[in-house]
Amino acid sequence: MGVVTAVDAPRLTQYAHGGGCACKIPPGELEAVVAGLVGTGLPKGPGELLVGLDDGDDAAVVSLANGTAVVATADFFTPVVDDAYDWGRIAAANALSDVYAMGGTPVVAVNLLAWPRDLLPMELAAEVLAGGLAVARDAGCHLAGGHSVDDPEPKYGMAVTGIADPHRLMRNDAGVAGVPLTLTKPLGVGVLNSRHKATGEVFAHAVDAMTTLNRTASVEALKAGAVCATDVTGFGLLGHLHKLARASGVTARVDARAVPYLEGAREALRDGYVSGGTRLNLDWVRPHLDSGVSEDELLLLADAQTSGGLLVAGEVPGFPIVGELLPARADGRTLEVRA
Repeated sequence: MGVVTAVDAPRLTQYAHGGGCACKIPPGELEAVVAGLVGTGLPKGPGELLVGLDDGDDAAVVSLANGTAVVATADFFTPVVDDAYDWGRIAAANALSDVYAMGGTPVVAVNLLAWPRDLLPMELAAEVLAGGLAVARDAGCHLAGGHSVDDPEPKYGMAVTGIADPHRLMRNDAGVAGVPLTLTKPLGVGVLNSRHKATGEVFAHAVDAMTTLNRTASVEALKAGAVCATDVTGFGLLGHLHKLARASGVTARVDARAVPYLEGAREALRDGYVSGGTRLNLDWVRPHLDSGVSEDELLLLADAQTSGGLLVAGEVPGFPIVGELLPARADGRTLEVRA
């Protein structure tokens, strides 16, 4: 097999209409699409469905008769960086994150690959898969086969199955007023990835953040007694927090000064590297938002993340507190942002 060098390798991000989780269908449109599936007598299977479509949680969870819960998810997206191996690592970490967000442990994953075989060399596809394998190995998760299709646009990710204790799940509808909000990774990969796509600049610290597994954060959250969490990906911090607050029947307040950002994120925003997905995220939450900060600050809080951290209702030692959950407001708004 040949090796594609950095000199002759094509820029993968130029083959994608949107990078990483910014290529997601906007949250408002997605909810309209799946609305007809909620509460309509879905198929029955073995065990009890504990987490399904109702609140748009990170993964599905089924409790089996032996006392084990099975956690199932799938996630894939277009290239977020030009380096094929790094893209594979990022996509794998992102897919595994859904299991960690539920308080589970990944057990087995299968690859999901779409590849424009007439446009891009298959050697690059092999590098993508090698990156995914490396992260699965780091996670202690089996990787067994998968599915591939010829597609005009490259896409990669995984379907992941994990296990959890059905009595110690973290879900997005279990938040209660009076607890702090913890964020386990800094924001800003969205604007940095947009800058990378436009200019070719490489941000190694952003790649490091995206390829860091949420395993430790999940374990520490469970140790701290957390029962409510989600991960921060394509809908941005505000979008995922809105979903959590809405499902839990509470209001979420964000202290904008406490939110950590990757180096260079504010400069990338200043220079205009904001994805369309980020703007759609902000448009979606704006009717539910009481804000005391600037539009630029809101764009950063709505920045479409790829393989972001966990957002936990509760204090997790070693990670910053960025806000708190409050009783539901009389006006129905789910989000408050304070300077």
